Formats: sequence, structure tokens, C-alpha cells
Amino acid sequence: MRSIWKKIRYRLEWAGLLVAARLVPLLSRRACYRLALAVGTLMSILDRHGREVALSNLEVAFVDRLTPGERERITRESFQNFARTMLDLLWSPRLTAGNFSKYIELENFEETQRYGPERSILIACYHYSNFEWLSLACGFLDLQGSIISQEFKNSLLDPIFKHLREQSGHELIPRQGGIVRLYKVLRRKGRTALLVDLTLHPKMPSVAIDCFGLKTSVTSAHAWLSDQTGAPIIPAHTEPLPNGHYRLVFHPKVETAGRSYQQIAQACWNSFEPYVRKNPAPWLWMYKHWRYKPATADRPYPFYARPHRRFDKRISGVADGPAGVKA
Repeated sequence: MRSIWKKIRYRLEWAGLLVAARLVPLLSRRACYRLALAVGTLMSILDRHGREVALSNLEVAFVDRLTPGERERITRESFQNFARTMLDLLWSPRLTAGNFSKYIELENFEETQRYGPERSILIACYHYSNFEWLSLACGFLDLQGSIISQEFKNSLLDPIFKHLREQSGHELIPRQGGIVRLYKVLRRKGRTALLVDLTLHPKMPSVAIDCFGLKTSVTSAHAWLSDQTGAPIIPAHTEPLPNGHYRLVFHPKVETAGRSYQQIAQACWNSFEPYVRKNPAPWLWMYKHWRYKPATADRPYPFYARPHRRFDKRISGVADGPAGVKA
């Protein structure tokens, strides 16, 4: 019975997404924006676990600098920003190379232009505001590249999201063997982008960095790819603007010479954290950013954090292989 219900649920999810993908682009930009705010508010009420995670994250990240009321507001706005991101992806067939600049303004775009089409580039991205439109905008800006895509448990949804995410010229590749494919792309002077704020299990190619003064385990893939191919790492993020518009901000290139993978990953985060501190709501606070807790933690961690021996090794600088230190 469970297997039958699962098949029925997956079919219902597919049908619902297909209908939404047809209807959402019919909305005006303002209507899409208002719908996202309403959906996000409803999500913040119904998703009790996600709300609990977000409140705990905010409490440990900002310590006593936020009141309970401010944490509640930021949590609600974080849900709203995520809802905007997903609904805007469904609305995105209305974006073209000719009109996307009406909705997305650019800041420091010259940071990428100075390398020219003959150089590979690696964009380090974050789950902040509309990361989906960041990807689409890069495609319209002639920064098309190969991007690793996380497959859904419901495989029926993959073709719909693949079509939406590739419409500005990107190529989506599966996660399995994805880093090796990105290596080949960058060696051919291609471009790619990676989300670098995901928590990674310490047994994976990861490094321990400081995030809001707390240790967390993140990917070292961008550092390895840059080291092996010479591709510059340029962090980037989007910022929400009124009425459903956005600003795409390119950061200065991360200096990698003489740095370990851990130091490169830390430098990427350091270029981004000030933006989150200034305006925390657009970050994905419902995500478990601090899954692993150091054995010698000197300040509180979220309720879901658990000790892990290998994570402690990462913190102490004892690498299990080339993940932590440059070869």
C-alpha cells in the first residue's frame, strides 16, 4: 500500500507542478510577487520543523542581537524569499536576453568581463535570495556553463526543472560524476557555477569553515577545481528589490595562490557573510547549516547539531586526504 500511495503522490506532485508551470507565467510580475509573499507566509505556518530550524539557526548565529520577535519576522521573510525563488523560476519563461535587465540589475559585472571568453570562470553561489535567477541571468550575460543538478526523489519532476534551468543556455549535468565533468569543462575554458554554502558530510570532500563564528562542513569542490584548472573563483549573489526585482552582485575574485582548500572556502564565505549580517532574511535559514558540532564547542549550536569524529579532525587540520590541503 505504501508503494502504491507513493506512486500516486508522485503523480499528483508532477501534475501540480505541470499545471503551475503553465499558469504562473500568465501572471503579471506584481501578481507573481504578491502570490509568493502569501505562499511563503503560509509555508512559515505549516512547516513547523523548518520554522523551528530557522529560529534555532538565527538564535545561535546572532546570539542575543535579535529579539524573539525579530527572529520570527526574519523566519517568515526567509520562507517568503524561498517561495519567491521557486515561483519566479516557474515565471521565468517570460525572461529573455532582451528583457531580463528590466527585472535584474547588475553590480560589479566587470569582475567577470575582464577575463573574456577565452578564460574559464567558476562562479561561487549561495542560497541567498533568488539563486535560480542568478543562474538564468548569467546565461543571458553570455556566461553559459555546465551546472550540477541535484535530482529529485520524484524523478517525474526533473524534466520540468531541467527545462526551466537550461532556458538561458546552461547545460545541467547529474550529480553522479559531476565534479569530474566540471573539471573537463573548465579545462576546455568553459564556465560553471557551484552552490558553496551546502552542509556536506565530513566523509565527503569537505572542509571546516567559520560561519557566523560557528564551525560548519562545506564542499571543497570549488577550491579543488580552481587549483586543478586555474579557473578564477568569483562569488556572486542576488539581492531582493521591491516589486519582484533583483540585484545581481558579483564579488571580487577570490585570491587562491598559496592557500589551502580550507582557506579558499573560508575566503569565499567571508566575502558573503557581511551581506547576510546586513540583511539576513533572504538566506535559507530553514536549512540545517550547522549539522555537526565540535566536541570542544565554546558556544551553543542549533538543537539538531551532533558531534562527529571526522568533523573534529577537519577542524584540527588533520585531513583524511586531499580534501583539506592542497596537493
